Amino acid sequence: MKVIFAGTPEFAATALAAIHAAGHEIVLVLTQPDRPAGRGMQLSASAVKQFALQHHLPISQPKSLRLDGNYSQEAQEAHHLLQEIPHDVMIVAAYGLILPESVLTIPPLGCLNIHASLLPRWRGAAPIHRAIEAGDVETGITIMQMDSGLDTGAMLSTQRIHIASDDNQMTLHNKLAVLGAEMVVDALRRLRRLIAAPQPAEGVTYASKISKQEAALDFAQPARVLERKIRAFNPFPGAYGVLNGVILKLWNAEVTSGPLSAKTGQLIMQDQSLLIACGEEFLRLLTLQKPGGKRLPASEFLKGFSLSDGDCFEIFAE
Repeated sequence: MKVIFAGTPEFAATALAAIHAAGHEIVLVLTQPDRPAGRGMQLSASAVKQFALQHHLPISQPKSLRLDGNYSQEAQEAHHLLQEIPHDVMIVAAYGLILPESVLTIPPLGCLNIHASLLPRWRGAAPIHRAIEAGDVETGITIMQMDSGLDTGAMLSTQRIHIASDDNQMTLHNKLAVLGAEMVVDALRRLRRLIAAPQPAEGVTYASKISKQEAALDFAQPARVLERKIRAFNPFPGAYGVLNGVILKLWNAEVTSGPLSAKTGQLIMQDQSLLIACGEEFLRLLTLQKPGGKRLPASEFLKGFSLSDGDCFEIFAE
């Protein structure tokens, strides 16, 4: 098929690579404008743009596709481009821009979205983070025919995968990226024969965008809630606690038991390991990071950071 592809991060680049490898003709790649990144805040191309450049695919990077927005002239030029390029279908994966109805109606076979959840659960921007944070035991990929709603379109195919007890956002992301790439190639192969099914009316949840403010851990919460949050926020934005005025990133932890006399937020040193008393049960910290330092196992971290038994992490609500 002749495909227009719209996507930005690594999740989308995995799908783009699979579509390219399957032999489909990618007539245009839409991706977000280059953004400042890294310590030097140099403009950096998205993962999708990098793949497109490596394979000499045509690229467009409009700031918006909304005809009534601040970039209406740029959006009009993008619309004209989409209308003029012969194509069959548009594939969308983590693009990051809203596709208005005026765009959705251009491709003859519609716009297909690769969504990293089992719709209608976790519609929205951060389905992988929210599935781990909520303690879901499974998630998956939905290939969806896009409409003007927020991930409300009819479903073309769905596959489930188990969320392992040690999955974090990165490991689950990588599994879902590979699955999504496989599924979209299969969907393109069978597109004219696939039957679109409306999403169920029940079970709708929304995966709101992750904010850095959420990364602060409230140790008055149960340890099991915090352990999931640590995994959900690894690698972004990175969960943290504040100890003696220092922000410590907590990258890996496990739920355990501890002394009943400990107060909430108290640090307990136990055989070269670190325990934190939580609202319910305890967290054993496995991997930590101090400002400007590297991620270290707890035993190594203790060699370079002065801690005392009985120190308390600050307690604050989210």
